Amino acid sequence: MRFLADMNMSPLTVEWLRSRGHHATHVREQDLQRASDDFILDKARSEQSILLTMDLDFGYLMAASREQMPSVILFRLVRDTSDAVNERLSAVLGLDDIDWAAGVFVTVSDATIRVRQLPLRIATPANR
Repeated sequence: MRFLADMNMSPLTVEWLRSRGHHATHVREQDLQRASDDFILDKARSEQSILLTMDLDFGYLMAASREQMPSVILFRLVRDTSDAVNERLSAVLGLDDIDWAAGVFVTVSDATIRVRQLPLRIATPANR
């Protein structure tokens, strides 16, 4: 699997993924630390990478764009250390029923893993 880690992700998570045979890169490694969220999404989409982030804006951007790619893993952890992230990421990657190629938005908390098929819908009073 291919991963692109956003600025708020630890480079240690990228190293952890690489040690498990995945292709992973951090935006900092490509001098993209000041790139816009839209640019990061486009990069992940063009490289067919799964975006790793803690930035809640990506949920809104994916919903507003109505795009089916890239797949995104959003971490919402109380403790956001690389060890805590890697432990939860291991649980996500251990799920057999996720079709990453079809486009999914995965929200990971300390207690839950929520998988939603892309494109996302923006909640409106009519469809709540």
